[in-house]
Amino acid sequence: MTGEDLAIRAERLSKRYGDTRAADAVDLAIPRGQFFGLLGPNGAGKTSLIHMLSTLIRPSAGDAWVAGHSVRREKLAVRASIGVVFQEPALDRALTAAQNLRFAGLLNDLPRAEIKKRSDELLALFGLADHRDRPAGALSGGMRRALDIARGVIHRPQILFLDEPTIGLDVPNRRAIWRHIARLRAEFGITVFLTTHHLEEAENCDEVAFLAAGRIVHGGRPNVLIERFGKYVVEAESDRPKELAERLEARLGEALIEADGVQFRCNHEPADLGALHAELAASARAVRWRRPNLNDVFLWVNRPAQSQRRAA
Repeated sequence: MTGEDLAIRAERLSKRYGDTRAADAVDLAIPRGQFFGLLGPNGAGKTSLIHMLSTLIRPSAGDAWVAGHSVRREKLAVRASIGVVFQEPALDRALTAAQNLRFAGLLNDLPRAEIKKRSDELLALFGLADHRDRPAGALSGGMRRALDIARGVIHRPQILFLDEPTIGLDVPNRRAIWRHIARLRAEFGITVFLTTHHLEEAENCDEVAFLAAGRIVHGGRPNVLIERFGKYVVEAESDRPKELAERLEARLGEALIEADGVQFRCNHEPADLGALHAELAASARAVRWRRPNLNDVFLWVNRPAQSQRRAA
């Protein structure tokens, strides 16, 4: 894939704060039109990476090209090519929905006629047409978030950065936001760069990468990552998880020791698991097995070092 096919390319992109490495030699190659998810625990460096890619902070080392422009040398061109939606809404709560979009259009030097046309399109797309004259502060949390995303794409950017876009929203509002984003991608072919801690949302991505201590440690298509994880997850609640892991790891597969139990990743068929159920039940409060999901992959990639080996 050539550089012209990429919406975002990063080469050894790094950011240091004193002795802390917020991003450590990160490489990225995100094709145009892709829905990309960056996943990691709090403090992994996700927001620092978005801030570098959107030119809000300068890299300590390395470089990145966003829509073909260097984040080091072509900041204005990068900013003209992107939209950014941060964790905290960038709305003026005293202005109406339509006024917020008009203000964002003016900041992006759009002609007034284009602002009006684009605002009408986005208010309709995000289900806000009937609320255009309501102050942003009077809208529900889900509506404010939808308006914030609309504000971020008023200038038709090639790339949209979404930093935890559904944080603080309940499940119905989270689902509504993802329907809006799906429509946005379908209509305009925009590249989306997402960070989220709701792993079920990341399963909608074309590709994901896991960030830990500022470094990308794993990545790929969500369905492929889940398939490679194993056929089943077996969860056993126990007051002595280390003992349980030590006794059954050889038969069930790798163990992840948690505070109130142990999780095994395995390729046993249900019949084999059923035969082990009685033995597990004798030393566990509860036993469950199920198909894995992206959250399981996330937990295992970011598991503490002491849980990566058998209990001593």
